[in-house]
Amino acid sequence: MGSQQLLLIIVGVIILGVAVAVGITMFRDQAAASNRDSVSNDVVYLASKAQEYYRKPQALGGGQKSFNGMTLMRLTNKSANANGTYDLESAPITGDPASVVVTGTGVETGSNGGPVFLAIRVWPDSTAIITERTN
Repeated sequence: MGSQQLLLIIVGVIILGVAVAVGITMFRDQAAASNRDSVSNDVVYLASKAQEYYRKPQALGGGQKSFNGMTLMRLTNKSANANGTYDLESAPITGDPASVVVTGTGVETGSNGGPVFLAIRVWPDSTAIITERTN
């Protein structure tokens, strides 16, 4: 075999290796982005359920214009799913809190080495993202 043919084989192997590495990185980034979107959707859903709890009369299992007594189990029957785990930051069992915080932690690890994390503060009439760590 000539030296030119060997050089072409080596260049071909290098290009193939770079293409595989780029493909793996793109797949990992897409998985993290998809997980970020899914966790965001789930947390927004739980936030709307918290507002529903606030508005619902106490006789129907709601808070009667209060977040008092709200737990994660009153919003959903599972604290985790295929997208991540969810929680209430300091569930409002007593007192008269004006808002609650719903958090979600994703299952995918991204380029920064950590999972997606999202926290949304929920008021009776609005919501706001207060913490977001994405990949």
